[in-house]
Amino acid sequence: MTKVSRSARLFEVIQLLRNAKGPVLAREIAEALEISIRTVYRDIASLQAMQTPIIGEPGVGYVMREGYDLPPINFDVEEAESISVGLSLIARTGDPSLWRAARRASRKLHEAAPGTRQLLTSAWGVENVTKVNLSELRKAIRDERKMNIEYCDVEQQRTERTIWPLVLIYYVDAVLLMAWCELRTDVRHFRLDRVKKANLLSDTFLGQSDALIEQWEVEQKHNVVPMREL
Repeated sequence: MTKVSRSARLFEVIQLLRNAKGPVLAREIAEALEISIRTVYRDIASLQAMQTPIIGEPGVGYVMREGYDLPPINFDVEEAESISVGLSLIARTGDPSLWRAARRASRKLHEAAPGTRQLLTSAWGVENVTKVNLSELRKAIRDERKMNIEYCDVEQQRTERTIWPLVLIYYVDAVLLMAWCELRTDVRHFRLDRVKKANLLSDTFLGQSDALIEQWEVEQKHNVVPMREL
């Protein structure tokens, strides 16, 4: 296993605590970062000595006080998105050490550009031809703007739908869009090569993405299609 530098490991500890919804045990940090519990205790003590606002103690768990920020990474939106997808694709190399390093890098990237959480890849490759403007679609996801699409299903039936674009998933033979469909009043997956027309609307669904994505993620845990999220 490739050894992670101490500074990178301290960053990871901070990230885990900042993203946690409650106290995190030293054992949980050790398992997540693949280090010993004794190392976790040393790292927490070092961070506290550097005035990092971590409170807690062994056996109880640790919490990061709200309002602690890290310096931003200077990527523009599309640069961050391209790096996020590229890091995801490293999973296909079969190199566990490289994949762990990619996950660490991705967590740092997500801190600077939270919207990259909404770009996923499968573990087996990406090939797709679509008439949809992917840059425009990704912006619609970030801005929580509705879209009107004309969709042709596997039986060649065409329907016009108003959708709320939520997540892009890059598979080996297609790019899928997960979206809330107003026609079906439910989450649906759309192959972009079957989208014949797509237009941005002025209507938005501001503030509703996170809850829909979380619900979808829970449902996907039982999906037989292997997917990896950074």
